[in-house]
Amino acid sequence: MSNYVYGKNSFFEALVSRRIIMAYVLDDKRIKDEGIPYKVVDRKTLDKMVKGNHQGYVAEVKEFEMSRVEDMIREKNGLIVMLDGLEDVHNLGAIIRTCECAGVDGVIYKSHNAVRVNDTVAKVASGALEYMKVAEVNNLVNTIRKLKEKGYWIVGSDGSSQKMYTDLDYDMNTVLVIGSEGKGMSRLVKEECDFIVKLPMYGHVTSLNASVAAGILIYNILNARQK
Repeated sequence: MSNYVYGKNSFFEALVSRRIIMAYVLDDKRIKDEGIPYKVVDRKTLDKMVKGNHQGYVAEVKEFEMSRVEDMIREKNGLIVMLDGLEDVHNLGAIIRTCECAGVDGVIYKSHNAVRVNDTVAKVASGALEYMKVAEVNNLVNTIRKLKEKGYWIVGSDGSSQKMYTDLDYDMNTVLVIGSEGKGMSRLVKEECDFIVKLPMYGHVTSLNASVAAGILIYNILNARQK
């Protein structure tokens, strides 16, 4: 990924995680006593460094450390989110933020032909990337099969399903699969799902933004487990 994070939340979470190599700020009021190297620069300099609302804070950081799928596994009520071909960096950032807020154990996505963690993802995640386990894998189907061996059940989301998203009790180790924005889940991944659920659509538009759908499904799982 890019070696920069920007925006207040992302900047200060990277500061807490001690990932900052060099900070570039409009003023040093909040960081001068933090023991990190920094430069006070003008707004035009920051504007040239990153694309997006930096809020006066840009940092060169150590490369983000990817996690292993094995580090996400739990014995009971585990919840992992798997992204199948997601293409929008803003959706990835928003999903990572939601997952961290909801206590999801990890996010998995393909290492090719899909969106990956970068500086925009870090900005949209608003600091959550510093705490979320994220794994890139070469093959989602193989990863699913390995997770099944560890006791996980695979729940995909597709509008053609007859089963509503509220029809499962989710009292099980769960991998929630979110498909791509335009095509949904790939055929091979869909065939590996133990359950496929749908979100109801009552308006004229027949699909939700991927990050919105993920948020609804994740919190429904948490709610179902509390009953």
